[in-house]
Amino acid sequence: MVALVADIPADADRLEENLTRLASQLLTALTRPEVLRLRRLVIANADVLPELGASWYAQGFERVLATLAATFRRLADEGLLRIDDPLQAAHHLSGLLLWIPVNKAMFHGSPQYGPEELDRYATAGVRAFLGAYR
Repeated sequence: MVALVADIPADADRLEENLTRLASQLLTALTRPEVLRLRRLVIANADVLPELGASWYAQGFERVLATLAATFRRLADEGLLRIDDPLQAAHHLSGLLLWIPVNKAMFHGSPQYGPEELDRYATAGVRAFLGAYR
């Protein structure tokens, strides 16, 4: 997952396409049934085993966010994005992408969306992100 977010080409003409491809891949990976089950398990045990949750977050999501932030910094340096705080921008994109499909899956007990729906969320999230940061 980390390699995926580190490899966004600095191509102005294809920035939206490249970010949308990344977003679709992230959504697909993070809504896999086994990932959702592990997420539920870690969250359910966060009070009892806080070090497990902290480690899972640090080794997974936090690394992806940090790598995405570094990528956004590079794209900003290339003049493709207007970003003051790359880590906050990484959180913004993640929130735009994950809020609906992951939360619905977490509460409903299984993934709720197929590839077409996830692609729609990816497209909409990237467009909103670029509206703020392009």
